[in-house]
Amino acid sequence: MRRIGITMGDPAGIGPEIIVKALAELRAPRGGLSFVPVIYGVPSAFRNAAATHELPFSSAVVSVGEPATPIAVATISAEAGRLAYLSIERAVKDAMTGNILAMVTAPISKEAINLAGHAYAGHTDMLADLTGSVDSCMMLAHGAFRVSHVSTHVALRKVPDLVTPKRITRVVELTMAALARLGIAKPRIAVAALNPHAGEGGLFGDEDATVIVPTVQALRERGLEVSGPISGDTVFVRALGNEFDAVIAMYHDQGHIPVKLLGFHVDPVSRQWTTLQGVNITLGLPFVRTSVDHGTAFDIAGKNKASAQSMVEAIEFALNLAG
Repeated sequence: MRRIGITMGDPAGIGPEIIVKALAELRAPRGGLSFVPVIYGVPSAFRNAAATHELPFSSAVVSVGEPATPIAVATISAEAGRLAYLSIERAVKDAMTGNILAMVTAPISKEAINLAGHAYAGHTDMLADLTGSVDSCMMLAHGAFRVSHVSTHVALRKVPDLVTPKRITRVVELTMAALARLGIAKPRIAVAALNPHAGEGGLFGDEDATVIVPTVQALRERGLEVSGPISGDTVFVRALGNEFDAVIAMYHDQGHIPVKLLGFHVDPVSRQWTTLQGVNITLGLPFVRTSVDHGTAFDIAGKNKASAQSMVEAIEFALNLAG
């Protein structure tokens, strides 16, 4: 049976809770799991989550030790960041040696990770560093709505310098490969414009005309079905209408906002998130890695309000990609 690694994320956040809930949900419909979950983290965090929410939890936990100092729920700390990092590091080692088939990650606090002495902007660059991967990229998915990113956690003023023919080509190739693994024989890719209205003939910037247009043309000459640049205010609507299998976004918010608008559902009365759907996938690693499409949610940690839907989808997506 396939072994899927799941890392706890920040132990002060909702990671342990949504992992326990997700495994209970996946087990319930069929009385058992179709895979072997291998959990990485602090054993007591999972025992406490299971007891608090009165849920079964019998999965093996690969321990990275217990906290050296107490960790308060919903609190950013170097100790929580240290344990979150160790969980990821251990899971990566097992994935690289084939001990686990894929890796699913719960959310981390970037601030806590950095307080612990690990200078990363998030999972994507951390995993690239730990695996020695070059030019990996982030894809977000909500069902058949998929968005890959040319750049992610950087200041907006730096984005134009990162939009290069080499980087766009790499992200398109990684996206094509991922879609093929999902069973799409001839993927259709849309490349979003960087500037409003694709630059409006140079009035709002020339990067679309000088960088994206020739890159898309070169990809089309290779026989790939790639379109663009398409204005960011229309390309996602067209993708939602099934005109494309994936969109290549130029920067973090351009790609994240449409996916989260589709996947995050808010009760209009309580103004609380009721369900959180969507999956974060790192493309370009030596193994499959998926994650939830939300953060540590410190505001609801420990209150039994966290939805496990995104974690369920992340696990299922990992199984589909891993084959």
